[in-house]
Amino acid sequence: MPGTTLTQPTTRTVTGLADGRQLIYYDRGAAAPRNAVDERPLDPQTPGSQVRLDPATGDWVTIAAHRQARTYQPPAEECPLCPSRDGRLSEIPAEDYQVAVFENRFPSLAGPPAAPALEADGLWTAGPGAGRCEVVCFTADHDASFADLTPERARLVLDAWTDRTAELSALPGIEQVYCFENRGAEIGVTLAHPHGQIYAFPFTTPRTARIAARAARHRAATGRNLFEDLLAAERAHGERVVLTGEHWTAFVPFAARWPYEVHLYPNRRVPDLTALDESQRAEFPYLYLELLRRFDRLFGAGRTPYISAWHQAPTGQRDELALHLELFTIRRAADKLKYLAGVESGMDAFVNDVTPEDAARRLREAAS
Repeated sequence: MPGTTLTQPTTRTVTGLADGRQLIYYDRGAAAPRNAVDERPLDPQTPGSQVRLDPATGDWVTIAAHRQARTYQPPAEECPLCPSRDGRLSEIPAEDYQVAVFENRFPSLAGPPAAPALEADGLWTAGPGAGRCEVVCFTADHDASFADLTPERARLVLDAWTDRTAELSALPGIEQVYCFENRGAEIGVTLAHPHGQIYAFPFTTPRTARIAARAARHRAATGRNLFEDLLAAERAHGERVVLTGEHWTAFVPFAARWPYEVHLYPNRRVPDLTALDESQRAEFPYLYLELLRRFDRLFGAGRTPYISAWHQAPTGQRDELALHLELFTIRRAADKLKYLAGVESGMDAFVNDVTPEDAARRLREAAS
């Protein structure tokens, strides 16, 4: 799979919005000065979420009732992620941009860290929903998708993810940074413009905590790293491998939960995006764009709804965990969706309608 070293450096321009939120432009090569001013009459933000610890499971749950008022599926001419043009003001004051990142106007998590308080004789634990939520706009083109990006633009997005991971991980009280994209109304996307999000959590997410516990048990039992063994086994077995490069491998996991689910791992294990080397960064856009395009070709029904999720090690658990991307769709056939009903939602016990081996075969056959 081809890769190229992009010689033009990434330019990072930090500015702000009318209510005090931060906005960052990422540009490669020559770009217009990023000095446009947000002229909207916005009130300053006041954080209003809370985190509560489930005493039965030990999982943190975020309560963010203020998000009920967030923008929901506006028409294209009112999209808040398009550039500000022709007298219409948006979240991006510039008339054009390459990649832009800004603090979410309706964040699930916001504000400085604070210690949770105990209630009811220690049974209930709650605290302010500290942390940070950001929006990543991949392109100014409202009608595009990530799969439509050039490798150069996809690399710029990777640079933005990496920069934000580094900066957010360093904030007081932040334990884990999560970069992800939801695509498609079927997924529940509220804004159609191509974009993703970044959450900086004040806790380790429940799934990551379970994975870390499994990795620790594997190390204790074998003396080896779980993810290095997992990747080596999938590469050696080969039946579920979808795409390989010199520095990355994409495969359908042995116990896939979703009808079509692919995990993309760097062949050299790293804990998070900041630890990737230049060879890994250069090759990533080509493999990732090919995976997205194969997902779109699976059903012959236009753009496939998906979730794309970067799994990064929490700040204090970098030794055993492995950076990887999980890409999956809720579509199980051209006219059927996979709903999380009683078994999955009620008991967190997944039932998959497609064998991982068949899913891998179909994704290999969907090559361009």
